[in-house]
Amino acid sequence: MQPATQPVTQLSDRVERISLSPTGAVLVAAERLQARGIDVVNFGVGEPDFPTPDHIKQAAVRALEQNLTKYTPTPGIGPLREAVCQWHRREFGSAYELPESVITVGGKQALFNALCALVNPGEEVILPAPYWVSYPDMIRYVGAEPRVVHTDPADGFRLHARQVEQHIGPKTRMLLLNSPNNPTGAVIPDEEFAPLLELCRARNLWLVTDECYSHFIYGGRKPFSVAGLPGAKSHVIVAGSLSKTYAMTGWRLGFALGPKPVIDAMTKLQSQSTSNSTSISQYAALAAVTGPMDSVRSMLGEYARRRAAVLESLAAIPGASCTAPEGAFYVFPHVAETPRLRSLRERNQPADTAHIAVDLLEEARVATVAGEAFGAPGYLRISYATSLDRIQEGIRRMGTFLSA
Repeated sequence: MQPATQPVTQLSDRVERISLSPTGAVLVAAERLQARGIDVVNFGVGEPDFPTPDHIKQAAVRALEQNLTKYTPTPGIGPLREAVCQWHRREFGSAYELPESVITVGGKQALFNALCALVNPGEEVILPAPYWVSYPDMIRYVGAEPRVVHTDPADGFRLHARQVEQHIGPKTRMLLLNSPNNPTGAVIPDEEFAPLLELCRARNLWLVTDECYSHFIYGGRKPFSVAGLPGAKSHVIVAGSLSKTYAMTGWRLGFALGPKPVIDAMTKLQSQSTSNSTSISQYAALAAVTGPMDSVRSMLGEYARRRAAVLESLAAIPGASCTAPEGAFYVFPHVAETPRLRSLRERNQPADTAHIAVDLLEEARVATVAGEAFGAPGYLRISYATSLDRIQEGIRRMGTFLSA
């Protein structure tokens, strides 16, 4: 008999087009060191370090006690869908009804389902950079291409309609916005959304707005959504998440709002993939969107204090520069001109931030995410969703490392 041969693993083209999430990889690497008892300052995790508010947790307990642990309708329980529409109307002035809503497994699924439902292979999605790490891979997974628009750090990484217009081509299908932005904390000015919407309507583009960090804006500015503008509903898809707003990252609860035919298509896709989001999480989410917003204001106040501390500490690192974020809970310092990176370049050694982030974790025990993952080489993303003492210790270690 012929000896058995090892089967050849042939993966699909679509999965070969994407890579493992860089932020997930950082989390795994940091946890591996921490499991060995090594003290790591983790600036890589993009989630609140605050507990889920108690009234939300108690709603989940009641759901368990009442045995609300069965399948739900694919688009979510009716009371939650209705409450999400009312919450978005109250917070942003939109006008969505229950059939124009679907509950998803986190905001990420809302984005993924929208791309699958609306974008064809060979088409393009306009993507402002720096961008969240998952956007390009989601776009490529559906067979489309990201058409990147680079924003200017001197302008606070803000996006303008004139920049988008220059990148619209015959294959452009969608504009994907994220404001406040991950990783820069940039916030698109409220007055800039109207021309962006008009441009999409005039050129028949879908405008997808990722509102994950909508309620974390500094300086007393109110949260804003393009979906609240007149005439927005025909061309806008809202991808929302409770993960950051209510410190519910592990509950995996998001939503999408949009025209009924699009929501129906997204629901059809969801019915053949994840079905419904977790029933217990849905009842917890119902308590979140119908309950008080005190915890949101408390988190924002603490993030503002941490933001000031991390900016002050970064300013002491020679060669580092950082645009002050207007929202979210990240800073995105430019480190390419620090002594360590200049020295590496002079010696013709790897000086990209992808290598630097690895060395920073291994040598200084500080976890960050390299700018390359966000379409911005030379930068590092730092999450300040951690305590002030850890921020100060982490930036101290970074300063020593980058100044070497």
